[in-house]
Amino acid sequence: MLALFLTAGIPAHARAGENAPQRAGGAAHIVTTRKIDHRTQDIQVYSPAMRATIPVRIILPKSWKSKRNARFPVVYLLHGGDDDYTSWTRETDVEDLARYSEALIVMPDGGRNGYYSDWFAGGPRWETFHIRELVPLIGRAYRGSSSRAVIGLSMGGFGALIYAGRHPGMFRYAAAMSSYVDLTDPSVLLALQLGSRREGIDIRDVWGDPVANRDVWKAHNPASMVTSFRRTHVHLSAGDGSHGAADRGRTPDVLLVSKVAEWMLPRQISKFAAALRSEGVSTTTHFYRPGTHSWPYWQQELHAVWPDVTRILER
Repeated sequence: MLALFLTAGIPAHARAGENAPQRAGGAAHIVTTRKIDHRTQDIQVYSPAMRATIPVRIILPKSWKSKRNARFPVVYLLHGGDDDYTSWTRETDVEDLARYSEALIVMPDGGRNGYYSDWFAGGPRWETFHIRELVPLIGRAYRGSSSRAVIGLSMGGFGALIYAGRHPGMFRYAAAMSSYVDLTDPSVLLALQLGSRREGIDIRDVWGDPVANRDVWKAHNPASMVTSFRRTHVHLSAGDGSHGAADRGRTPDVLLVSKVAEWMLPRQISKFAAALRSEGVSTTTHFYRPGTHSWPYWQQELHAVWPDVTRILER
């Protein structure tokens, strides 16, 4: 039972590396590297915080080989729930989009329902892995600079916001696509409870009890940390829940879930955006129609934000 709890939220491909040898000092390090094409590669990173080897997909900058002493801005792409680190290259054309980019693109695994958090009671430590271990490792091994952006969708959008909010100044740009932004919203709490239960997880394992441990929930609630984003440009986007041509071919049950999941977001995102602007945070929003909780719309949004991402990172 203890072993099951300790590995909850860690994908099987990550748990397979739990016995990987640690280096002196316990620093995170690259165990293996697999080349996918001339610019894309998968690395396996041993994480002392996770006590596991975690996969990360990387797209190298255009001038990676020719500018051997240069440092490059970094774009972190965070996947959504029930998915993994391969999702961005599987579902979007990010490789083509970045063909002429000088940014280093990093797509780490975050667990099928890891919530980009250090769990409340001894579970996974995703935030420590991503922020305290992976970011420095990317700087050392791949010449990543301190100019960073973080972009995510759904659960990954939530991750982008809490990482930027909990670590002020670490990211110049943070984009959340179709993400919940207020953990005190009853509809969000219900969705989290149902989604985590489907994966055999109790959401209280992640942040404790919503009432008894409200301080922990508040510390992971984007809506409660608006002043922390003053050094970050924040972009928020969502559809209205109506379906369009991009949804053709989807089964009725899948379509219904994606419609409902998206429909509840614009109201809370609008409120959050207004709070950010009132605190002087550089904020942009994009509310579109039609738009369900699905990849075709996130692909379009990735293209929409890319010029701003590159411009802000190059400042």
